[in-house]
Amino acid sequence: MNRFVTAERALRTAAPHELLDAVRRVLVEQYAAESVELFLADYGLSVLQPVSVLPHTTDPVPVHSSPAGRAFGAQEPYVESAPDGRARTHLPVTVRGDRLGVLTVTLADAEHARKHLDELADVAQVLAHEVVVAERDTDLYLQARRRDRLTLAAEMQWQLLPGRSCTRPEYELGAQLEPAYAIFGDNFDWSATADSLTLYVTNGMGEGTEASLLTNLAVNALRNARRAGLPLADQAALADQAVYAHYRGRSYLSVLMLDFELATGRARVVDAGSPQMLRLRGGTVERVGFDAQLPLGMFEETDYVTQEFQAEPGDRLLFVSDGVYAVASPEGKAYGDEALTRAIHATRLLPAAEVPRAVLRELTGHRGRPAPDDDALVVCLDWHGR
Repeated sequence: MNRFVTAERALRTAAPHELLDAVRRVLVEQYAAESVELFLADYGLSVLQPVSVLPHTTDPVPVHSSPAGRAFGAQEPYVESAPDGRARTHLPVTVRGDRLGVLTVTLADAEHARKHLDELADVAQVLAHEVVVAERDTDLYLQARRRDRLTLAAEMQWQLLPGRSCTRPEYELGAQLEPAYAIFGDNFDWSATADSLTLYVTNGMGEGTEASLLTNLAVNALRNARRAGLPLADQAALADQAVYAHYRGRSYLSVLMLDFELATGRARVVDAGSPQMLRLRGGTVERVGFDAQLPLGMFEETDYVTQEFQAEPGDRLLFVSDGVYAVASPEGKAYGDEALTRAIHATRLLPAAEVPRAVLRELTGHRGRPAPDDDALVVCLDWHGR
């Protein structure tokens, strides 16, 4: 445990851009590591990008067909035995369920790796916390995540997001946006207290930076109202006023807003537009419809009314934007409820954090070409309850 305390102290006192050097030094000194590598998941969740060298001069590691990707996907340490007897230990770098990447530590042999596996996993978790804090003061880790250059609109959208996954005893959340490097107006946001989970799924109109500016205004207006302690309907009303005051009805934004009570699973809902929700319960998938209200900013001083919805332990809720359910195949057939139902059944054994990316892969197959015409957003919520 003294070794772990030493590692923790080294990470907490390291300069923001020197976290990898700090963890490498302490793992070599305290655990006899032969090499230490840090990989961060790219924005498309397709590869793990090496942090060691910028610009990238070493090859990324595939998420879906590599030992490091196995640790990332399963969120469990994985010990890989090399032909020379060494053991490469792949450790998830995750903070509160938000999967950042993998720390790979090469040790002398598998026995040595297994002996220290729990401590090394704890070190990787401390590293995850420090990476999140360090991103306030350095671009190093944000740069390492990008496989390609982000458009300005995508940069604005990714900076607006809370994370891509989150885990608590009552629920698990996962979300993904595509095209990851050129998204426009789709967005999601969540926030939790001891008693509640608030979730927004937004579908902004327009393209490029104009769409991103609209979404930034609306989401920050919703956050401002939420942080003032206002109920869900008033959050929608104030955000509606903020968007209308700026755009005078020329641009508006669709949003599905939910506020869950963690103790009961009861949710208050405001449906202001096009995002859709589907529920997997007891092996049956069905679309859950609400009384649609006007999008934010379409008209002046719109009043919003909350509806109620009950989540039960074991429910899986999938939220999608129109860039998912309205996508047409080469024959002109919309993706729709039938294809979404198949995708939800096909991914039912995956954890919530893995589901959005898997559904988006299915969507690419339906579309018949890799480049989408519109943003595609998938959010998955697994409800466990108390």
